[in-house]
Amino acid sequence: MLSKSMARAFFLGGTIVTFAIFLGLSWNTLASEIPKNTHPENITKEVIAGKHLWEKNNCMGCHTIMGEGGYYAPELTKVVERRGEGYIKAVLMSKAPWQPRGRKMVAYGFSEKEATDLYEFMKWVGNTDLNGFPKKPEYNTTINPK
Repeated sequence: MLSKSMARAFFLGGTIVTFAIFLGLSWNTLASEIPKNTHPENITKEVIAGKHLWEKNNCMGCHTIMGEGGYYAPELTKVVERRGEGYIKAVLMSKAPWQPRGRKMVAYGFSEKEATDLYEFMKWVGNTDLNGFPKKPEYNTTINPK
């Protein structure tokens, strides 16, 4: 059985070791993992302007990006991969409300430059390494079944 002073020393020693491990892992994540996954060297003026437009127009109120935001509209983390530049810019520059599948998106009527900035922001987000998020859907098909 441990004495009171031995128990205190055991507790403090364990706390210090655990805290040191926590600091080491935090430093490793901040110093090497985040830059490797987010590619900050690819952040351009257009990406920054697109992020500002994203925030100014409260896109996150309806859409999710990187798992954060509203669930009313589609998840946009990998939208560039799914839809491509032409589709994205057409939606963003549309003068009429966009109504896919009964959900209505506001007609922002962005200019060509604003649409390009938002596209560049979404492209940068789509190229970040999110450890497999969002998972690619598995489609069941009857065409050429294996």
